[in-house]
Amino acid sequence: MTGKAQKPASNAQRAVQQLREMIFSGELPAGSDHLETELAARLGMSRTPVREAALMLESQGLVEMRPRKGVRVLPVSPADMREIYDVLTELESLAAERAAEAGHSEPELAELAAAISDMDRAIEAEDLEAWAEADDRFHAELVRLSGNSRLRMIVAMMSDQVRRAKSSTLFVRPLPVQSNKDHREVYAAILAGDPDTARRVHRDHRRHARDVLTDLLEKMRLRSL
Repeated sequence: MTGKAQKPASNAQRAVQQLREMIFSGELPAGSDHLETELAARLGMSRTPVREAALMLESQGLVEMRPRKGVRVLPVSPADMREIYDVLTELESLAAERAAEAGHSEPELAELAAAISDMDRAIEAEDLEAWAEADDRFHAELVRLSGNSRLRMIVAMMSDQVRRAKSSTLFVRPLPVQSNKDHREVYAAILAGDPDTARRVHRDHRRHARDVLTDLLEKMRLRSL
């Protein structure tokens, strides 16, 4: 018995995906304004799915729909990012604790270890884009290892905003050497089955990342005034 074929994505769904990629890549930079006709032409589709996509992205806090002015890509607010990080820190720290309690074996932690190795190589090469990609993989895998599907769903809702803020500050931040050390400590605590250490180290790691990121965003905001 064959499974049901997946329905092709609608034009609105494809527009959401493509516009999100353009926002996160910086092709549609924060603070820029775009008419629906312009975006429709860039995506090769009509205005209707573009408008539907823009409304979806507005509900996600990525854009603002402005009457007669089109779509504005919202800047990343330091205050918003601090709030997001406060929630994300607690959720991911819980994930680290649960992962350590689960008694994962070394083979089960292979993806986590691979992400750390890739981050180390990226730091040696001073390749910040490769580091950011591996860092995203580490955090996603950490949450998966918690075994909590609802936790994964909530974290995923906020991770895109964090990824966008990271991409906008990536080349003005210090080389994230300490971040790699923190990741290795979290990995070691999970492998050792030490939930208290896993939670504590990851919480401290995320709080430090929050402070670095929001400080950079605030400096960038002041420079743009």
